[in-house]
Parts: sequence; structure tokens; C-alpha cells
Amino acid sequence: MRMQENVGTFIISLDFELYWGVHDVFKREKYEKNIRGAHDAVLAMLETFQQYHIHATWAIVGMIYCTNIMDLKKHIPRHTPTYNNKKLSANHYVENNPITEQDYDLFFAPYLIQRIRATPNQEIATHTFSHYYTLEKGQSEEQFSSDLKTAIHIAGKNGNNISSIVFPRNQVNEKYLQTCGLLGITAYRGTENSFIYKLNSNERKRFIKRVLRLLDCYMNLFGHHTYSLPSPTNNLVNIKSSRFLRPYSKKRSKLESLRLKRIKNAMTYAAKRGEIYHLWWHPHNFGINLDLNMVLLQEILNHFILLQKTYGFQSRNMGQLASDILANNTSKSNY
Repeated sequence: MRMQENVGTFIISLDFELYWGVHDVFKREKYEKNIRGAHDAVLAMLETFQQYHIHATWAIVGMIYCTNIMDLKKHIPRHTPTYNNKKLSANHYVENNPITEQDYDLFFAPYLIQRIRATPNQEIATHTFSHYYTLEKGQSEEQFSSDLKTAIHIAGKNGNNISSIVFPRNQVNEKYLQTCGLLGITAYRGTENSFIYKLNSNERKRFIKRVLRLLDCYMNLFGHHTYSLPSPTNNLVNIKSSRFLRPYSKKRSKLESLRLKRIKNAMTYAAKRGEIYHLWWHPHNFGINLDLNMVLLQEILNHFILLQKTYGFQSRNMGQLASDILANNTSKSNY
């Protein structure tokens, strides 16, 4: 299916990271249920995506491809990140914390990557090898390049050609985009066009921005965050996010209808205007309360089907959209 002019596009991307993505945020025992539950969440989402014919991008931390700790150590890049805060480093975590066979579900899932690859219309992208933070102090572009090369290599060994990247914690270091392009990346997920979503390395927990982002989830404070087809820069397409799909919260359960309405309204806005709406989340967000989270997802996908029938709203993954944009750009430049 080729991109249709003046037709809106629905993008879904997932940051598949297991415990590598939160080892510096949550203690293992506090978040273990979410991570173990992510295995069931991935399978449930794949089944639902196939049912609704959804094209999705799965940005996978390269370490997840490994089968065990010995396999992981064979793949550690030559240059690892030297963050000033060593606790941010997955490599530092491996060196200082035992990972037993009973813990493997928290760190490794090559069988799930195979299931993703076997499901129609799913793109396997990269979330770097070690959940690399490109804006943290102490790391370098050389270290990032080494990490990304390793991620692309281990994906390739498993039959997956990488053309899209999602930067961990949405830390997009524009100085590193050229490195991405040189390694064959054509798409990345940028942040929403609002100051509350543009974070420096030390702003993730800044209270005011956190509160504003939470409120924006339920009320239209900063717009729908939809956008027209982007133009490539140096053969790299910024497919910006529109909304993080927050997981079900019992504490805010009375606001669920507002959250769903906010998402549906933005999707409708994009479909009517031929724009892009990009929804993203982590599988471990669905790791607990899976049934309730899947009900929400199905509500969203039912609305997508309605918009598809009414306005031609189309489902694409990041790689497909970038490929079409680049092809159209080449065609126009030949005239």
C-alpha cells in the first residue's frame, strides 16, 4: 500500500525495552510485575494489531535479542557510554548486579522478537543497544555510534534490517542524526511541538512540565499534536510523536473517559485534515491491568476503523511512511 495524498495517517510505535529501560528508575522488585507482564502484553497487542490490520513500529533495545548473560557479554560494544552518573548505564548495571536464570524474563526475549517479525505489517526498529541516553553528560558521539552499530548488527544477525530509531527517553541529540543517517537510518521519532515535551537530560522530573504533560493528556491545553507530512532532512524523516498512551491508573480511573475522548478527538482532527497522528507507549506499561489497558486500546482501534471508513485514515509504520516520503521527494526532485 502506497501513501495516499491528502489522506491522514495513524502511526503506532512501541518502545520495547524490558528492565533495561527502567533499571535506573525502579528497583527490580518494585517493577518486576510490569516487566514480566510485558511478555503477555506483547502477545496480546500483536494479536489485536493483526485483527485490526494495524501497522506498527517496535523499537527494540538490542540487549533483548540476547539469550542469556553470557551471550550479552559477547555483544557489549567496544565503546560504552561513560555517563557522569554511572547508574544510568546498562553496562554498569550488568557489572554490579547478578542476573540469574530466573531473572531472564526481565532482560531477554528473543522469542518475542521472532513473534513480532512473524506478524504482518510490523516494523522492527531500534531503541539503541543499551538504552543509550544521547543527552546525558559524559557520553560521546563515538560511544553512541558504537552502541548503534552493535544494535544494528545484532538485529541483522536475526534477519531484521533497521531503518528507524526511537531515542530512549526521547532524548534526541540532533548532533547525532548524521551518524544515524550514515548507518542506514531513515526515520526517527521526534517530540511534540510544545515546550512541555522538549526536555533536556535534567528535565525529565521537572515538576511543572510533568504536571502540564499530565493535564494535556486529559484536556486540550496545547493542541492536538497532529502534523502534516514532514519533509526529509539529509534523507532522514522526523516522524514526531503526538501522544504517549498512559497506562490505566486506578487513582485516575474516573478520568478515563476524558483521556479516551482526547485521543479520539485528535485522531479525528488528523483524519479530517489529512495529517499524522502518532501514538506510542511501552509494552511494560500494559504489564499490569492488561485487560483494562487492552480495552482502551481496542476502543482506540475501533475509532481508527471508523475514521478509515469515513475519511480513508490509513495505518502505517514509521519505516513505511519514511520510505514513501523519501520516494515522493525523489520523484519531485527529478522534475
